[in-house]
Amino acid sequence: MPLAKALELAQEYDLDLVEVAANARPPVCKLMDYGKFKYESAMKAREARKNQAHTVIKEMKLRPKIDPHDYDTKKGHVVRFLKQGDKVKITIMFRGREQSRPELGYRLLQRLAEDVQDLGFVESNPKQDGRNMIMVLGPHKKKTEAMAEARQAQEARKASAKANPGRSQNPADAPKASAEEPAEA
Repeated sequence: MPLAKALELAQEYDLDLVEVAANARPPVCKLMDYGKFKYESAMKAREARKNQAHTVIKEMKLRPKIDPHDYDTKKGHVVRFLKQGDKVKITIMFRGREQSRPELGYRLLQRLAEDVQDLGFVESNPKQDGRNMIMVLGPHKKKTEAMAEARQAQEARKASAKANPGRSQNPADAPKASAEEPAEA
């Protein structure tokens, strides 16, 4: 089709004449709403960026003589990070005479790895680096999967909050029956 006829057709339908393949013989053109096309492609790119995940390495620092309760707290943080799909770098810091007993740090790292093996795996085995011993744990599920699960859980909480307005979603906030008041039958 001649160029003049194609331009006339595009003007008649209030569309744009867009060259698709310039190197083809003859060149290939398309009638389309170019503004709408640019908007839709920008929206697709925005959606793709929204679903992208940045790899984050969280760090948890421990000491060889850590108290059991402190260990449980630190392990809880590691579990939370792994559930979110982040990598975790665990550093054990040795001071003074502790440096002559690196096996204490190694055993602590192995214990932590066993405790969280259902959520993550040892990506980098423990190795001594001066006064520190370092190990890296990687999550079993990808960051995008963890983000999708978190988004679904948040939507479910919002839906239940709309269904039960005025009720708290936290079970700890529920009213407790006291011993002085008789229970309703």
